[in-house]
Amino acid sequence: MALKPTIYKFNVTLADLNNHHYPNLSLTVAQHPSETLERMLVRVMVFCLHSFDDNEGLLAFTKGLSSVEEPDLWQKTLDDQLLSWIDVGEPSFDRMKKACRLSKSTFVYSFNSKSDVWWKQNREQLEALPIKFFAFEWEQIKLLAKEIERKSTWSITISDESIFVTTASEQFEVNWIALK
Repeated sequence: MALKPTIYKFNVTLADLNNHHYPNLSLTVAQHPSETLERMLVRVMVFCLHSFDDNEGLLAFTKGLSSVEEPDLWQKTLDDQLLSWIDVGEPSFDRMKKACRLSKSTFVYSFNSKSDVWWKQNREQLEALPIKFFAFEWEQIKLLAKEIERKSTWSITISDESIFVTTASEQFEVNWIALK
């Protein structure tokens, strides 16, 4: 019998100062049995970073690790055109080449201790593609992941290249950098 995903619910009060966007988000996130809490957290952070684009199309979590044919998040129009393909982790060149063919814009967010090695090994090939690459600070992601509960209420403020998260018990800063 296959393992089932674990469901998490996030109520997020978002203040995206970069894009003057201030929604309240109710997110239901399915953690795949083989997915770490850190990876799931990055998917939530990336959703918050891209939520300001929602007026052009519907931003949504996909089947993620359950389907190799889909990104972790995507933004689609009402007539099913793929506007944005958003991957989390260290995807292969072939996967990203395909993503660029299928979507109008493509993003990759790496986040763990092996991100630097992946970027050094694949940089030359990947930079040839029209993709925006970002990397989160791994130690900050690990600390924040410890605060995740099955039902979490967070306040998130995005300013410049920082995400400030207030949980029920603590405050965190998570930074990212543009790789390209």
